[in-house]
Amino acid sequence: MQAVWLILPAGVANMAPVLFKWLPLFNVPVDFGARFRGQPLFGAHKTYRGFLAGIFMAVLVVYIQQLLYPQMTAYSLINYSEINIWYVGFLLGFGALFGDMIESFFKRQVGIASGKSWAPFDQIDWILGGLIFISFCQIISWKVWIAAILLFGLLHPIVNLIGYYLGVKKNKF
Repeated sequence: MQAVWLILPAGVANMAPVLFKWLPLFNVPVDFGARFRGQPLFGAHKTYRGFLAGIFMAVLVVYIQQLLYPQMTAYSLINYSEINIWYVGFLLGFGALFGDMIESFFKRQVGIASGKSWAPFDQIDWILGGLIFISFCQIISWKVWIAAILLFGLLHPIVNLIGYYLGVKKNKF
């Protein structure tokens, strides 16, 4: 449960770009269309809108976690009464989206089209990014790393299917 509570803001950040694609602001690719070895650097789907929305949503979830902290201390690896929600939210949100962006770079370089699955990397990129970045301010045990990767790595395809059937996502996985 501690792994879930810790990585939840990163998970929400990872979903935010899809949920905010209706917003016309900042719909500009992060790579500005740059290419490397003839392939897009990250791809047109990695936008500033998604990056900013993801970070905003991660900060919002950390704020809610801070409000719930008195009732959730047993599940928390972070003392939310002493943290800067902007910093922790930024680390988890940016880390998740940065991890996804790095995975997209390699995905493009091996010739996998945007939106196509690349298991298991599509499932764990954001988890690893979030955990790496939150490690700048919080020591995370290897047990939590493994629990987060296994739990959210398995949950990720289920969430994608739900998004597909709700019409939020174009691809099942």
